[in-house]
Amino acid sequence: MNHDVGRWCAANDRDMAPDHHLSAAVATVENFVPTDDAQRRARQSVLDFAATYQDALHRSCLAGHFTGSSWVVNHSGSLGLVLLHTKVDRWLQPGGHADGNGCLGSVALREATEETGIADLEIWSDPIDIDVHLFENRAESEPSHLHLDIRYLVRAPRDAVVRGNEESQALRWITEADLVDAKLSLDESTQRLARCGFMLAERVLT
Repeated sequence: MNHDVGRWCAANDRDMAPDHHLSAAVATVENFVPTDDAQRRARQSVLDFAATYQDALHRSCLAGHFTGSSWVVNHSGSLGLVLLHTKVDRWLQPGGHADGNGCLGSVALREATEETGIADLEIWSDPIDIDVHLFENRAESEPSHLHLDIRYLVRAPRDAVVRGNEESQALRWITEADLVDAKLSLDESTQRLARCGFMLAERVLT
């Protein structure tokens, strides 16, 4: 996918309208063009999973399900926002479950808005990364399962106010150099997403 032909969308944009068909999510993944082996493997794993589990948009699919997340940057694209998530006690990007919505950009934008508290966020229409990871629930209220995570670039407005919600202990704007900060302990997947986000932001925001 050529990211340069994408566009910025607001929450009320027609391209962000919910779509309750698995085929919408599958089409998004099919149209994604990987830039490295990790993305290539993840893309194929998601397609294989969706072909096997027709309820992959829903949490009722206990083997795993689609999620949407994002790398949120400030208006100039020079800083990215990470959240210290309460449930897993790790610094991560905003994101959450599709819950039946096959428009994964809509999912990512909804979750970014809820978890950062920033109003009037905009999302780049094409995903920038795909990741498949095992979610291990420490509370054991549900079995460990896969998250099929489709990831986007989200831009905050000028003078954005970060509020957060109960899902995070803290929120922090960081530079690209901070991605390797030992105090953050960002995993390889989050660092890859961030670099993809910063790279696209440099192209479309400058």
